[in-house]
Amino acid sequence: MTAVFNQLEGLMTLSPVIPVLTVENPEHAVPLAKALLAGGLKVLEITLRTQSALEVISRIARDVPQAHVGAGTILSPSQIDDVARAGGSFCVSPGVTSGIIHTARDAGMKLLPGAITPSEVMNLLDQEINYLKFFPAEAAGGIPMLKSFSAPLAAARFCPTGGVRASTAGDYLALPNVLCVGGAWVCPAHMLASCDWGGIEQLARQASTLLDA
Repeated sequence: MTAVFNQLEGLMTLSPVIPVLTVENPEHAVPLAKALLAGGLKVLEITLRTQSALEVISRIARDVPQAHVGAGTILSPSQIDDVARAGGSFCVSPGVTSGIIHTARDAGMKLLPGAITPSEVMNLLDQEINYLKFFPAEAAGGIPMLKSFSAPLAAARFCPTGGVRASTAGDYLALPNVLCVGGAWVCPAHMLASCDWGGIEQLARQASTLLDA
């Protein structure tokens, strides 16, 4: 099932930014997804930090099929099965365990596992897992750290997440070993709370053109 993991490249190159979304109200799921999609962001990560997260994933998967919706903050193998039942197409974990890897493989679920040290990256490369989340990006050394990974760990490709902002995303994306970045700035909490779908769409459109600059 390693081939499933390697399908991450196609997912990670659909949009330069993967919105990291924490959604409390399931009624926000569909209009939020439509706003982000209209702005050009096709891959949506719903964090499993709320009781409604799985319902949010389910609603987006059902009603906005053009979006690729998955789950973030995967901490246990059982959550992967929950995400699959909800209709999620991928999972993102802040770190990784053997149980998470094995369950994702058994379920045929695309997994973007977190890694921040050379040993963690090497361990995943040894398991033929080349597409990784670099988290928490800024706290773990940010752009200089990823630059230092580029030559000795040349097979690894990253999605830096954690502290990445609109002002720094372009610098991350300029690195040869970065395919996309994850960030919450495209969906500020105040805009979500006020249902400012137009404002969110505008932020998404700005994010979706970062590679065009």
